[in-house]
Amino acid sequence: MDSNPTATHAIDLNDLRLTLISDAGPVEILRGIDLSIVAGQTVGVVGPSGSGKTSMLMVMAGLEPATSGGVSVAGQSFDGLDEDTLARFRRDNVGIVFQSFHLVPTMTALENVALPMEFAGRDNAFARAEEELKAVGLEQRLGHYPGQLSGGEQQRVALARAFVTEPALLLADEPTGSLDHDTGDAVMELLFDLQKRRGTTMILVTHAPELAKRCGRILKLADGKIVADEVGGS
Repeated sequence: MDSNPTATHAIDLNDLRLTLISDAGPVEILRGIDLSIVAGQTVGVVGPSGSGKTSMLMVMAGLEPATSGGVSVAGQSFDGLDEDTLARFRRDNVGIVFQSFHLVPTMTALENVALPMEFAGRDNAFARAEEELKAVGLEQRLGHYPGQLSGGEQQRVALARAFVTEPALLLADEPTGSLDHDTGDAVMELLFDLQKRRGTTMILVTHAPELAKRCGRILKLADGKIVADEVGGS
């Protein structure tokens, strides 16, 4: 489903297949996914454990190479790109938020958020990092290390880090999975607010139907295939 076929596509997957090797032999994780996502769209991805949700995100991020099929993100085909080129593309175009915060424990909140900007060689890394931390309400926590922050605060740092490079695409994989209900709700409010203000294309993997319904589009995966593609609530 594509509500505006003339709009710019943020993501195009064409007959995407992913097969991984296990001790028991080859396992088909993704089995022929065709998907186009318009720039600026919010997409909730639901489905049972093992249906391929996270694997699809990893392929979109260039972190897991497809076994076959076409992958294009922000107009860039992944076909033939080496690891270094994919890493540079990801750095400049993709923000990722995981269930686990993946912060560097020996770096302050400010240093963690500035890190992607420093990798990109940008002179204003720390100024931009401070702006993003203020945007997530952590202006009083700039010098704190992850171990000095609550779980909700750590995920806010992760959100700031994901948005600091102004990515074309944000991939969020169960971003509230390790948080209590109230903290998780607050983080999700912040995530949707940041997405709306920035106009970022967002793919949200979640087990919570109420979160998926907040997205403009809902995909359901089962057995490595898209089995439903519906309009969401926004």
